[in-house]
Order: sequence, then C-alpha cells, then structure tokens
Amino acid sequence: MKWVYIVAGIILYVKMLFMPNPASQFDPISIVEKIVKDCGIPSAVTGIILRNRLYDTIFEVVVFTIAIIGCSYLLANEKPFSKIHQFTDQPSLVLARLGATICALVSVELAIRGHLSPGGGFAAGVAGGTAIGLVAITSSPEMMQAIYKRWHAAILEKVSVLIFIVLSVFTLAGVEFPRGEMGNLFSGGVIPILNILVAIKVALGSWAAVLLFIRYRGLL
Repeated sequence: MKWVYIVAGIILYVKMLFMPNPASQFDPISIVEKIVKDCGIPSAVTGIILRNRLYDTIFEVVVFTIAIIGCSYLLANEKPFSKIHQFTDQPSLVLARLGATICALVSVELAIRGHLSPGGGFAAGVAGGTAIGLVAITSSPEMMQAIYKRWHAAILEKVSVLIFIVLSVFTLAGVEFPRGEMGNLFSGGVIPILNILVAIKVALGSWAAVLLFIRYRGLL
C-alpha cells in the first residue's frame, strides 16, 4: 500500500512542476479592481474579509467567542489570588497610561475608517484590548471589574456577536445596504458596521480574558 502513496506523491509533484497554474492566467490587478468595485470601498482586504469570505469571518468571530467562554470555564474552579501586585513605579504608570491612550485612539480610528485604509475590526479590537490590558496592569483589579460590570461589557459583547451574525446572514442572503460614494466615510454598505461590531467584540472579549487571568494567575 505504501507504494501507492509514493506513486501518488510523485504524480502530484510532477503535476505541480510541469502543469500550468490556472490562477496565473488571471491579471491580479484586474481581480483587485473587481473586488473594490463590487464592495464599494477602497480597501480590497476588508472587502474580502467582510464580503467575499464572510463565511470565514463569521466562524472566526464565533471561535473567538468560544475561546473567551473556555477561559471562564477552565478558570472557574481556580482559587483567586488573595493579593495581586501591580506596577506602582511612576515611569511604568506614565508609559502604560500613555500607551493605552494611543492604542485606544488607534482602535477607534481602525474601527471607523478600516474600510477606507489598511485596518479593520480585528485590528481595532486588538488595539482596544491592548489599551485595556495596559490599564489593567496598573490599576486595581476590583476597579477594573467594577467598571466591567457597570458598563455591562459582557452583555454588550454577546449582543455585538448576535448583531454581527444577523447582519452577515442578511448579506449572504443577497440583501444589499446603500453603498454610498466610494472613499467617503459612509460607504461600503454593511461593511463599516461589521467592522465596528467586530472591534467591539474583540476588545470586550480581550477585556474579559485579561480580567480572568489577572484574577486567577496574577500578572503574567
């Protein structure tokens, strides 16, 4: 039986070496232009993620949600640290808060304008999660937990996922939102909304994970 696999492998390599690749017959520039035209936004990458391959993005969001739920489940039986040591020296505090401010501004920029330039919901969410993490390592865990509950962050995270899935289903079903004018902030139909929802979900999910690991593992 192993000879069958060997022969099949040789045939596969011969095919890749000597037979032309069908994808090479297409002009990559024309493909990019077509994607931009179909999506109505200048960022072809965002168009692919939130339109051409929206199925993948839906499950990426779902997988991230499951990961956050898994963190909560796995740490549920752990014993919280009685005392968590934070950064208290002034240079660390200043640098962390400055970095958090910059990351937060970048997060908002990427979420709102990700369909017009390189960026998007996932990058915006990561920047927002980084900002929250920088604040968390220099603040009281009790204060961070109180803010998390006061703003109902857990509910907002789940609602953003549900709205994202509903809008994605409408998009995949062929429902088109008004696209607006190419290059304007209000353009691209549903894509900017999906970007913002992904950013909210990733940032709030990161917040939940950071709080869990600081509470049960301390500062890693």
